[in-house]
Amino acid sequence: MKIAGLDIGTTGCKLTVFAQDGRCLDQAYQDYPVRRQSSGHEIDAEAVMDGVLSVMGAMGARHPDIAGIGVASFGETFVLADENGMPLHPAMLYTDPRGKEECAELEEKIGRERIADITGTKPHEMYSISKLMWMKRHKPEIFSKAKHIFLMEDFVVFRLSGIAQIDYSLAARTMAFDIRTFDWSREIFTCAGIDRALMSEAVPPGTGADRLLPETAERTGMLSRPLIVSISHDQVAAAVGAGVFDSETAVDGAGTVECITPVYDSLPDLASMSEGNFAVVPYVLPGKYVCYAFSYTGGALIQWCVDNLAKKEKELAAQKGLTVNEFLEEDFEDPTGILVLPHFAGAATPYMDTGSKGVIVGLTAESSVRDIYRACMEGVAYEMLVNLEYLKRAGTHFTMLHATGGGARSKVWMQMKADMLGIPITALRTADAGTVGSAMLTGIATGCFKDLKDAAAHMVEKAEAYTPRQEMHQKYESIYRRYRKLYKAVRPLVQEETL
Repeated sequence: MKIAGLDIGTTGCKLTVFAQDGRCLDQAYQDYPVRRQSSGHEIDAEAVMDGVLSVMGAMGARHPDIAGIGVASFGETFVLADENGMPLHPAMLYTDPRGKEECAELEEKIGRERIADITGTKPHEMYSISKLMWMKRHKPEIFSKAKHIFLMEDFVVFRLSGIAQIDYSLAARTMAFDIRTFDWSREIFTCAGIDRALMSEAVPPGTGADRLLPETAERTGMLSRPLIVSISHDQVAAAVGAGVFDSETAVDGAGTVECITPVYDSLPDLASMSEGNFAVVPYVLPGKYVCYAFSYTGGALIQWCVDNLAKKEKELAAQKGLTVNEFLEEDFEDPTGILVLPHFAGAATPYMDTGSKGVIVGLTAESSVRDIYRACMEGVAYEMLVNLEYLKRAGTHFTMLHATGGGARSKVWMQMKADMLGIPITALRTADAGTVGSAMLTGIATGCFKDLKDAAAHMVEKAEAYTPRQEMHQKYESIYRRYRKLYKAVRPLVQEETL
């Protein structure tokens, strides 16, 4: 039996095929364009669907006998669709600035504390419900035609299986889902003026929808018509793929977005979590929850540095037979002392300030691209240290991090994080934890695995452990005290909206 995990991201989607014993057999990736302008940040949902069909076709040609495909996706972004699931407009990304006024209106009607208590999320325009209100108000001719409101997971599941269902964790990213009753909040939808009937049915993570539609099976070569499974929000899938199932261990998702995901054995105190703007989300295990402490630019900031600054370094790296990242990470020793505020796409937790901007402070005529590159790595880690401060205040404690994502392959970055955060980190051998988690839950849905423990035994493999070094921790701690002042010092100088 073969199983597959589909991970739908903001810039591309990936389908990974696994054997029944957990071995990774094959993988396909397809990117798609994102349009970011000052007026809005959008993605073509049909282009996402084309990407999904592309990777399915690539894998179907070589693996026509796949038993199940699990679908996980990024959150918040929604699309209005007709009765056939065809998009009616470009999908609004979570970073889109529209919806701020509508969020304030919703907060005024219901109350900030009440919304947070129902949904586990502090009111913010990044969530779907505010942008839905914006669409209804500013694009009524489009909104009136909608027969479905989809996030990306249920959009793809519907197009593949004909079933409109969304898992609890992704539904929670709308700021309109009750995380206690596991259903859409009648109170919030009524105040927002949005018909709940347009939303997909909410189901537990890992719930099978139906088999792949015959015409799509023929188009993709997946003649076995695999079971399509609604998995979860991508960060939840990554937590599953990282083998994190209790409160002692958290996930360090070192991908495009940097995200630390702790697990809670019961519903945490929502008022305390709200102080750090941490969203509380239902987990795959009944009664357990996770939260997200994240920066919009993690690996994305490192890539920005490489793409825009490391032109000559790419040539030098090629001459030495190295990747540019390996070249820039050679001979790493002490902290750079350069401060990088990684708010290149706005600030996520604990600030949730879309108007904040990225900053590099402390450059001299001697500063090299290598210095700036490493300072960017440090800036991402310092930002997560700020998040850990807030998590600890809310009573969150964990003793180990399991690292996933492309950043987990960097020994320099992993050791830097362990030193700076003062927490041991174990990098996992499979960096793509999202597709692993998707496949694990798909394996349970198709009968390949008995339960999560069985699935983890087959599919979660540890690679290398990094232990904090006290001397380095003290050096970073000294610089961190300066970093802690950076956001408040710089924010008033930014020309965007004031706080």
